[in-house]
Amino acid sequence: MTLEVELPESLPEAEPADADGPDTAEHDDEPRRRPRRRGRRRRRSPWVTIPVSVFVGLLAIVVLTPLTVGLRIWYQARQDERPRSDAIVVLGAAQYNGVPSPTLKWRLQHALDLYRQGVAPAIVTVGGKAPGDNFTEAGSGREWLIAKGGVPAAKVVAVPVGRDTLESMKAVGKEFDRRHWSSAVIVTDPWHGLRSKKMAEDSGIKAAASPTRSGPSVQTRDTQFHYIVRETGGYLSYVLLGKSVKTPSETIKRIHIDPSTTATPSGP
Repeated sequence: MTLEVELPESLPEAEPADADGPDTAEHDDEPRRRPRRRGRRRRRSPWVTIPVSVFVGLLAIVVLTPLTVGLRIWYQARQDERPRSDAIVVLGAAQYNGVPSPTLKWRLQHALDLYRQGVAPAIVTVGGKAPGDNFTEAGSGREWLIAKGGVPAAKVVAVPVGRDTLESMKAVGKEFDRRHWSSAVIVTDPWHGLRSKKMAEDSGIKAAASPTRSGPSVQTRDTQFHYIVRETGGYLSYVLLGKSVKTPSETIKRIHIDPSTTATPSGP
């Protein structure tokens, strides 16, 4: 006879106790539970960040402001605004002993075309005279419009004041007030349109601009860039300082040439 004896299952071996005790075991596990530290950035002092931020902001203003104004000048130069107005204002340019220079003739011819198209019932010529001149720019322009353009004398008003745009536009504003006029289409070079409109509006005139498309200011891309840069400075000078830059040399200085040898615009 065989006896079967059921032996008890062997107990699992107990893990040997750590010689250092439970406190040490917890200490060993701590590094595994603690998150790994990331490198911390050094906090910059406000004495550094504030001046740098101010400098960057000023630099952005110095760069972006002229660019914005230049783009506005470029855009305005490409507009031909012809709303029905009280008068057409022709800004002055050089004259030679009573004879309008080619630049002034281009402006006068353009104003004459606008007048004939019914844009306004009157034309205002503007501009004083240089030292030593016997005739004003406004007077020379008025005589040309009457004699060559056939405009009735009562429809052409001369404002013989000003050696720069601001001075002339203030005088035009007073003339408009006297006649109870309020709106005008300004005839000048393309790049001069934005600044002229701003000065006219500040003189109480609701202004639009219809520029000429002839003359030295539109001959080449180099001259166009030159005029845009110049007008950007002129516009900022007026807006920030209330001053007007001098008129470009080719439209104010007395050029000692014979006007009959220079190409003139088509028309009467």
